[in-house]
Amino acid sequence: MALKLLLVSMAGALATLPKERQLGERPPLVAANSGMLVLKPAPINPDWIIRGAPMARVGDHSTSTDEASSTAVWDCTAGEFRWYFGWDETVVIQEGEVHVTTEDGSERVLKAGDIAYFRGGTWATWRIDDYVRKIAFLRKPFPEPLATLYRIRNALRSPSAKRILG
Repeated sequence: MALKLLLVSMAGALATLPKERQLGERPPLVAANSGMLVLKPAPINPDWIIRGAPMARVGDHSTSTDEASSTAVWDCTAGEFRWYFGWDETVVIQEGEVHVTTEDGSERVLKAGDIAYFRGGTWATWRIDDYVRKIAFLRKPFPEPLATLYRIRNALRSPSAKRILG
């Protein structure tokens, strides 16, 4: 009980802090040219590599305050590998192309200018013949009970629900 009271009082104290203090050192805007981000080695799990010696790099751009989403630039040289998407990920291909085969066997070539979404918790095979560079927007999925509450809330906000509920 004492722990609960302590946590509630801490939450209350945080709520009264000025917004600048709550955000810490995180600026309200993060802007950068994607070609100017420093890319660091991001080795692909060797167990996932099917063919070649793909060399991947990543440059972090930003992370949300709650750490549930982030944006990064990622590139990779030629090779073929399986990739596990632990988070929901939307990609924008900036340069090059990649041949993607999803778990259900569907195939798609993504090239510069294409946008694609990969659902968290899924695998895909990536085949890069030369080089690919992408911007990745990652979002940590809500735990299922919370996701269900959001779906219920959204359903109740729909125009048809408003007509039914009066």
